[in-house]
Amino acid sequence: MSITIGIDIGGSTTKIAGVHNGAIITPMLVRANDPVASLFGAFGKFIDANSLPLQSVERIMVTGVGASHIGKPIYGLPTAKVEEFLANGLGGLFLTGLSHAIIVSMGTGTALVEASQDSIKHIGGTGIGGGTILGLSSRMLNIRDIELIIKMAEDGDLSHIDLMVGDLTRDLLPGLPPYTTASNFGRISDVATKNDIALGIINMVLQSIGITAIFAVRGIGVKDIALIGKLSVLPQCKDVFAVLRQLFSVEFFIPENAEYGTAVGAALAYLGNKEYKAL
Repeated sequence: MSITIGIDIGGSTTKIAGVHNGAIITPMLVRANDPVASLFGAFGKFIDANSLPLQSVERIMVTGVGASHIGKPIYGLPTAKVEEFLANGLGGLFLTGLSHAIIVSMGTGTALVEASQDSIKHIGGTGIGGGTILGLSSRMLNIRDIELIIKMAEDGDLSHIDLMVGDLTRDLLPGLPPYTTASNFGRISDVATKNDIALGIINMVLQSIGITAIFAVRGIGVKDIALIGKLSVLPQCKDVFAVLRQLFSVEFFIPENAEYGTAVGAALAYLGNKEYKAL
């Protein structure tokens, strides 16, 4: 078996996935502060889990902010770097089956690319993302464990945190139902629990990313938004993006294996003869 491996080396996690005959093989995630350590940890874990001999690996494609630390072939295997925005676009289209969309990579920060069958281009982004959740939670909750923050948020109540349109007026406003957020953290009360605050932080970050993506599609003239990256699999995404979908008449897609979208896209860059830099 000949397999192409894509590795996305992020700020706090490294994602790895194999692609063989158009199918994704065993996507995995490894956490490590050192990008080189996380890359070799992810690669070793992947090879071991799939019982792969090294000679079965046709090409290793690396991308992400940590790829700058990789300067030579991995274990002597053909290795190349892929520009991250290209990988985002290729992975997002492949996982969703869309032909033209805004791909939103939700990681430590957030990047947006316009992707079609003919071109992929970076159109902007925001510094709001997973790093925002961790930073605010550290200050407001004294907690930096993302899994714990997510779990706490599941029992949170936004009525103790956010100010809604219905809190401000009894009149019906065109396009703004009463449950629309008027101000994130604008109603935080003395009875707000840590669970409420955790939900408020996650909700604010996801809403901000969603609205940024909506502004992007309005400027381009498409309605499809594909969400990939670590934050795309948060359980709170379902409710937040369902409301935004209804309010703004756009479509949000969170495909299977969404958090591995950039790693998959890196592998696809080689398989699709896209631009990359051999090491």
